[in-house]
Amino acid sequence: MDYLQTNKATWDQRAAVHVRSEFYDVDGFLNGQCSLNSIELSGLGQVSGKTLLHLQCHFGLDTLSWARRGAQVTGVDLSSTAIDTANELKEKAGLSASFICSDVYRYGESTEHTYDIVFTSYGAVCWLPSIRQWAEVVAKCLKPGGTFYIAEFHPVYDIHAGYPYFHSAQPDVSEESTYTENSSGEKSTIVTWGHPLSDVVNALITVGIRIDQLNEYPYSPYNCFDGMQEREPGRFYISKSGHDIPLVYSIKGTKAE
Repeated sequence: MDYLQTNKATWDQRAAVHVRSEFYDVDGFLNGQCSLNSIELSGLGQVSGKTLLHLQCHFGLDTLSWARRGAQVTGVDLSSTAIDTANELKEKAGLSASFICSDVYRYGESTEHTYDIVFTSYGAVCWLPSIRQWAEVVAKCLKPGGTFYIAEFHPVYDIHAGYPYFHSAQPDVSEESTYTENSSGEKSTIVTWGHPLSDVVNALITVGIRIDQLNEYPYSPYNCFDGMQEREPGRFYISKSGHDIPLVYSIKGTKAE
């Protein structure tokens, strides 16, 4: 199975659904709302005047939200439908951004550009078979002294959902419908891999990125999994045996000078 073509077909389909969803609230974004969450806003901090690469940017709402905060942004995504939508949205919003249709590995092989910041978030790394190769792309795309930041769903949730925690060369192949409220229930094939937190951290360290912060959160800013409870506005929890499970982690790092 060609995992890139399979996942591209799924994300082309999902992008067309997501742009019309309340979950993503494109109208709210076009009316000036920020799609970013407090986790990444506080974690990454000031971006004005900096160049920022957003890997696996979907149809660009977060990328364009960073542009509104003053960054010079480039978004990369596998889905041509998502990239076409991102380009339409940047024109509607009157924002400057570059969007490139490419998988992460191919982009890393072809680009010579380097950035002050490399950013990625929420449901990104599970689509990649090699976390080490991903980290190499991150390092290649960062300027010396540049900042890497990821906010990602915690792999402990994978166990809760019935997926393996530890990495296997063999992917999980399943049929799933998308997570937005306007899903028709139609299922498509997805090909994913588990990446435990230790693998992510060690891959970044190995390619020369110093880990400055590692944080874990008992909530998700998105109501995207079964059985979530919104105990505070915009914070969704899942409990196991009376205890909250970690749902998000973030890592902030610096490329060696």
